[in-house]
Amino acid sequence: MATFEKMPMLAEGMDKLRAQLKLLKEERPLIVDAIEEARAHGDLSENAEYHAAKERQGQVEASIADIEDKLSRAQVIDPSELSGDKVVFGATVTMLDENDKPVKYQIVGEAEADAKNGKLSYSSPLGRALIGKKIEEEVEVTVPSGDKYYLVEKIEFI
Repeated sequence: MATFEKMPMLAEGMDKLRAQLKLLKEERPLIVDAIEEARAHGDLSENAEYHAAKERQGQVEASIADIEDKLSRAQVIDPSELSGDKVVFGATVTMLDENDKPVKYQIVGEAEADAKNGKLSYSSPLGRALIGKKIEEEVEVTVPSGDKYYLVEKIEFI
């Protein structure tokens, strides 16, 4: 599963990953304590606390490995250093939907995507459709709810 492909992200996304990693690493000793306490209760075959703590330990270790992998491959991109007339990673795009309602997204990395807060992954269907588009170009994207159409109104690098 490990690849050496660079993972583009904004500095904000990298900070968020580092904060998650810090919290997970702080949780490690608490899990070890919970396992030790559960072991003290005797028979491990019917010890739900022990099994729950071991399961949580596995989840935390997997999450730590995943985040460390993402951080090791991170390529931080500062949108304020970019320019141009095409949608690229880091650009903030304002579009008009089919009802001429403005919709605004910033194109970000997979690890920091949050569509509800205007952060759209470059690998999402709409993100892929937007890359390379210019102002006044139409964007057509197929999503589970059907085909959607947008018109690129503004491209900013903020």
